[in-house]
Amino acid sequence: MRLTLSAITSRKRPRLVDEALKEFTSRLAHYATVEQLQIAREATLAKSLPTKSPSLSRRPAKLILLDARGRTMSSEQLAAWIGRERDAGTQHLHFAIGPADGWSKDVRGRADLLLSFGPMTFPHELARVMLAEQLYRAFTILAGHPYHGGH
Repeated sequence: MRLTLSAITSRKRPRLVDEALKEFTSRLAHYATVEQLQIAREATLAKSLPTKSPSLSRRPAKLILLDARGRTMSSEQLAAWIGRERDAGTQHLHFAIGPADGWSKDVRGRADLLLSFGPMTFPHELARVMLAEQLYRAFTILAGHPYHGGH
């Protein structure tokens, strides 16, 4: 499976965030191909999103937007959702962290899933690390790896 982790931010990531992202994306690479994108504006992301193809031979990426109005899931529920997508033939999941003022109605309407870390607000940098860690955790749950049970 291929994963794209994108964030809309123009700030340079602090070294500590960079190290944490590298750690979790490196671990995640054992389970999936991971690409990270840092995008300056929502419009840039919107242009790069795949269009829904009528062809069944090539499925577009599933778009998962992190959004405060989205669905909250436990780690186990996220793992189960990813497992169902994988088993249904989804090859690419694109997770995106939006702009500070939230996603536009147009982009939210294009999402396959709105996902929330809960009612708290987190800085983009921390949300990126949390997303990478939760994806790693989800894949270890699916693989039966002890990482999840040991924490």
